Amino acid sequence: MDATVAIDGKAEALVQAALQGRLTERQAEQLAKHLAGSEPALVKFVLLAVVGRIAELSAKLDAGKTPDPSTPSGQVPIYTKPNTSKRRRRPGAKPGHEGTRRPSPQQIDHQQEHRLERCPGCGGGLQRCRQTRRRIIEDIPEDIRIEATEHTIHRDWCPRCKKHVEPVVPDALPKATVGHRAVALTAWLHYGLGVTIDQIVDVLGYHLHTKLSRGGLVATWQRLATILQEWYEQIARESLRSAVLHADETGWRVNGQGYWLWCFANRYCCYYMIDRSRGSPALEKFFTDCFDGTLVTDFWAAYDSVWANERQCCLPHLLRELERVDRTNRSAQWLAFAKKLRRLVRDGIRLRKRPDFSPERCASRILRIDGRLMELAKARYADSDARRLAKRLLKHCDRLFTFLDYPEVPFDNNLAERMLRPAVILRKASQSNRSEKGAATQAILMSVFRTLKLRGHHPIDTLVSALKTYVTTGQLPPLPGPDTTDG
Repeated sequence: MDATVAIDGKAEALVQAALQGRLTERQAEQLAKHLAGSEPALVKFVLLAVVGRIAELSAKLDAGKTPDPSTPSGQVPIYTKPNTSKRRRRPGAKPGHEGTRRPSPQQIDHQQEHRLERCPGCGGGLQRCRQTRRRIIEDIPEDIRIEATEHTIHRDWCPRCKKHVEPVVPDALPKATVGHRAVALTAWLHYGLGVTIDQIVDVLGYHLHTKLSRGGLVATWQRLATILQEWYEQIARESLRSAVLHADETGWRVNGQGYWLWCFANRYCCYYMIDRSRGSPALEKFFTDCFDGTLVTDFWAAYDSVWANERQCCLPHLLRELERVDRTNRSAQWLAFAKKLRRLVRDGIRLRKRPDFSPERCASRILRIDGRLMELAKARYADSDARRLAKRLLKHCDRLFTFLDYPEVPFDNNLAERMLRPAVILRKASQSNRSEKGAATQAILMSVFRTLKLRGHHPIDTLVSALKTYVTTGQLPPLPGPDTTDG
């Protein structure tokens, strides 16, 4: 208690109860009566004590909610993450641009004419005119259902081979009662669009008037994944041969245990891998040899184990970390360090976006940017955050501005993050996988569907055609390359 304020023992006990948060209603009335006849200095003291206690508790609460800036984003609870900023510009095209709309159908299946017999306003007769207008409406037929086809298979005797032979039915897998299109459609809904199994069963039952069990769908998809294993391995090989490869990872669950979903993507390939490890053991399963291209990643230390020709670390990750530290550290040295680093990064990005940019033409400016980076990284700092970020800059000094030496390399890892987004949405809906076999099916089918979409192919039609070839010849056709029909 303040020595200048006279307060008796009873009032002091009431004040302590208020500060500790256990003041009852009756004690609050006693304290109010005691303070009503007291001096202003005593009232001021009690109010300052209560306000100070509230501030102390709030600071402890905020300290518990605010994660360390070096904590990976995947380990930060979602309820502690701040809300994203609002969109800065209005969505849509700029004023004056020509509008876009869905194109008219190429084929008209039905035609109907509509004409009034009497005026809807007064009920009188109408004088016929030649004025008309057209309106095209596209809709789904009311009685749409799956077609059931009975195949009569003739078995004949071959005198030369001394055995009975019969033709192959190309419309379904051997011993399957569901055709290729139904298998491809349901697999695309689940692994390509993130629709849950229960929702797929409802769509088939209510809209297509057919019944498929959840277990039957899962078994069919696992069989499909086994057939498409060859395509899955081909996607991995083509990814490793790419000039620029993006990599990222996110949390996953297999039978309730923590796993990681890895994504390796470029312009025409997307390879998913579900593994228990988030470190170098998982990367060694994919990068079985030295990678000759440029690997674009974040600053996760596990990627240091990859023997890559070049590396590019994501600059937006670095800028976002500066923003996170700014919320908790306002020291003069940190603010000066962050200001210099932001200016350096933005100067590099601005140089890369110039229309006349080329590494040869801008060689001197690139050297100056590299010099500024080394000067900023080697300086000594008393601030712990500035010292930590400077250590990171020194470690990755040859990986921050690789995009200035290779114009085809981007300065961000947005491609891998966009490829992970559909999987994250599916994870929220289906809660990942319940077995190792389900995780393997997940990785194979997601990789195939995402790669087909990147290459401009219709995933269902492409898969149906491939399955027919597989049933007829026993061999899966090669994975289709990029579609160049649109130029």
